Amino acid sequence: MRLGEKLSRLRTLEGYARDLDREMTQVEVSKAIRAELGGGISQAYLSQIESGKRRHLTSETRALLARFFRVHPGHLVDDLDEHAAPLPPRQRHIIDDKLDLWLVDGSEKFADDRELSRALVAIARHENSRDCLRLLASIVDNRQLVDHLLETLTTSPPRPKRRRHRA
Repeated sequence: MRLGEKLSRLRTLEGYARDLDREMTQVEVSKAIRAELGGGISQAYLSQIESGKRRHLTSETRALLARFFRVHPGHLVDDLDEHAAPLPPRQRHIIDDKLDLWLVDGSEKFADDRELSRALVAIARHENSRDCLRLLASIVDNRQLVDHLLETLTTSPPRPKRRRHRA
C-alpha cells in the first residue's frame, strides 16, 4: 500500500473513531492537527501526499501525522512491493535464525515486563516467526481491530495453565 492510500484510509478510520460517520476531510485533519497538536500541515500538503505527487515526508511531518492518527511513524511509508519475489529457502532460514535471536535478546532486555518478554519468546519459538511478525503488522494496520483485540485481551479471564505430563 502506498503512503497516500494509507493516509486516506487513516482519515476514514479517524472520522469514524470521532463519530462523524464519514471520513475526515483533509481540511478537518489540517485544522485538528493545528488545534490538538499545535502543528501545521496544510490541506494542500495532505492532498499532495494522498495523490502521490509528494512521495516522502519530512521526519517532523511524519511524527506529527503519526501522533495525530496514533500510529507508529514507520507505518507512514510506502509498503514494499507486494509482488516481489519470495526469499530463497536458504536465505529465509538465515533471516529466521537472526530474527529468533533478536527476539530472544529483546525478551531479555525487557525481562521486567513479563508479558512482553513472554510474547517475544513465544514468537521466537514459533517455526514461522517471520510470518508471525508479518501477520502482526497486517493486524496493526487496522487500528479498530487492534482496539477490539486489546479490549478483549484485557477483559478476558486468564486461561488456566496446562499441566505437563511426564512420561
